[in-house]
Amino acid sequence: MLEGWGITEREEEVRLCVSELATNAVRHGAPPGRGFRVRLEVPERGVLRVEVHDSGAGRPWVRRPAPDEEGGRGLLLVDALADVWGVRERGPGKAVWCEFGLKR
Repeated sequence: MLEGWGITEREEEVRLCVSELATNAVRHGAPPGRGFRVRLEVPERGVLRVEVHDSGAGRPWVRRPAPDEEGGRGLLLVDALADVWGVRERGPGKAVWCEFGLKR
């Protein structure tokens, strides 16, 4: 998809963040029997926006897991790789988003 838009930079960072946000939606955001949606868009020149929508309650946050914990680093990675990220309410649920600045 990114190639089709002519986006070749930051591809690995984008893929990792999409994977982490989608995993969080499956594990924590989508109630049983409900799905989630991933949306990528370029709302303005030079910015790629990733959104993952789910219908679950709660608000995600960056946590600092113990070194021996196997999980819990998804949003820590998104925070480190994306230029900016956040959460917006939607009915029902929320959309967790992140943005990447592009040189194109």
